[in-house]
Amino acid sequence: MKLFAIFGDPVTHSRSPLMHNNVFSHLNYKGCYTRVHLTDGSKLKQVFFDLKLSGANVTVPHKEEAYNACDEVRGFAKKVGVVNTLINENGRLIGYNTDADGFMFAIEEFKKIKNILVLGAGGTAKALSGRFLEDNINVSVLNRSEKRLQYFLELGCSCYTWDTFEVTNYDLVVNTTSAGLKDEELPAPTDIIESVLDNTRYAADAIYGKLTPFLQLAKEKNITCKDGADMLLGQGVLANALFTNNTLALNDIKLSMQETFQF
Repeated sequence: MKLFAIFGDPVTHSRSPLMHNNVFSHLNYKGCYTRVHLTDGSKLKQVFFDLKLSGANVTVPHKEEAYNACDEVRGFAKKVGVVNTLINENGRLIGYNTDADGFMFAIEEFKKIKNILVLGAGGTAKALSGRFLEDNINVSVLNRSEKRLQYFLELGCSCYTWDTFEVTNYDLVVNTTSAGLKDEELPAPTDIIESVLDNTRYAADAIYGKLTPFLQLAKEKNITCKDGADMLLGQGVLANALFTNNTLALNDIKLSMQETFQF
């Protein structure tokens, strides 16, 4: 029996155990998936091997720490410096990022996306911004402070703080911050969020399982929007394929995971 987990702070809200365990059960794979509440991201590697895990997912706020913990980073994660999926490969910690492609899966129904505003400058913002740029989408990043924006400037994004922000027209605004996860906060001051939503066609939130104040305001403005459930599904399918060493069909994984969203 192989053991897998999700690391995060908080982590009790995570649907990942339900999703992955349903795959293991339905597709007869000898695996079990649990949650690990980790407050100190610097201890991630130690805890991973202490628990004798075969693989893990990583959620906020440890995705950049996960990158640093790896013995080797592969694929898109290497480009953006953000890891959300870990594999134990013969005692070596291998890192991947499935967030970005998971999000592209989530927004397939949003058409003609050319300009995106990303709210926040953490690990998820890095992964998504890098992926958007690969598709030649113009990316602007808005963060409370300037200190985390240098990475995005070097990537080729337009960057703003709350004090320097100038609104323009967007096709999509994405909240990657944790605002609204454990509280009823908006990801930026109300006047900024109001102006942003008044100038976009679509809105998305990486948070799932609740109607965040950001999405509530978008709905009140009749903006087409979605939470992070589809992103969670998309990245989960890709992560499970890595966990099971591509021995399970992607569509079978997807169908088993989709079933859990009806629970």
